[in-house]
Amino acid sequence: MGIFSKIRNALKKTKESLSSALSNLFSKDKIGGEFYDELEEILIGADISVTTAEEVVEEIRSEAKHERLKDKQFVTDLLKDVLEEKLVEAEIPEIKYPAVIMLVGVNGVGKTTTVGKLANYFLNQKKSVTVAAADTFRAAAADQLSIWAERAKVRIVKHEEGSDPSAVVFDALSSAKARGTDVVIIDTAGRLHVKAHLMEELKKMSRVVEREMPEANFYKLLVLDATTGNNASNQAEIFDEAVELDGIVLTKLDSSAKGGFVISLCSELQIPVIFTGVGEKIDDLELFDPEEFIEGIL
Repeated sequence: MGIFSKIRNALKKTKESLSSALSNLFSKDKIGGEFYDELEEILIGADISVTTAEEVVEEIRSEAKHERLKDKQFVTDLLKDVLEEKLVEAEIPEIKYPAVIMLVGVNGVGKTTTVGKLANYFLNQKKSVTVAAADTFRAAAADQLSIWAERAKVRIVKHEEGSDPSAVVFDALSSAKARGTDVVIIDTAGRLHVKAHLMEELKKMSRVVEREMPEANFYKLLVLDATTGNNASNQAEIFDEAVELDGIVLTKLDSSAKGGFVISLCSELQIPVIFTGVGEKIDDLELFDPEEFIEGIL
């Protein structure tokens, strides 16, 4: 299955929901203000925020001539263009090497699984990889990461349960420097974004990376569950404030029928989606493509 097919299959639920709502709108033969009000409701129903939905509808209103509103294809194509513009407002950074990637996020979003998928992704790019098991609080977290590291055939640095996460990061970086490793991927403990002391711990790990490996390109990525919907914005804001996020890894895209929140996230918070999970296998991780995403939901 090609990359585009994986993305399209993952977004099938969102596409079915949106297409059905749009078809229903056009069948009512509404034009003018009533049409735009209902279009806005459809976008909000797909978990696009109210602010972004209003902006999108205003742009369509200014572009579409009154008589063209009956033309479903015309409005759909225009909608695709406007939504893609919103997605690319946040520029996707190019991963440069040596790279240190620290994954952060709340519990249960799939951080450890994503570490394994990212390791496999970079190996396929012919890069050497070390993973750091800095989630030292969750029972058997290091064991779970060890399984993924073994699957991906990459080195893992881990300490005993309850150890200082920053010490794990320090040792992983020391090992990577000694071996000339291209990519270090740091798994961190899931934390509620309302817990200030846990955010301070993330800041401490960030300082260790910046101090011990200043030559590296350091990327702090928030792992988000696509089924979270618009609540993801609150998570993103708090984590961004703590560690200045460089991007997002979107997981469980194939389980969501409301992928529209991604558009709001990129547009309003200026945080780009860099990778997206499109399944449960180790190779089910893709670079995010805004055009493919919009084609997948409309």
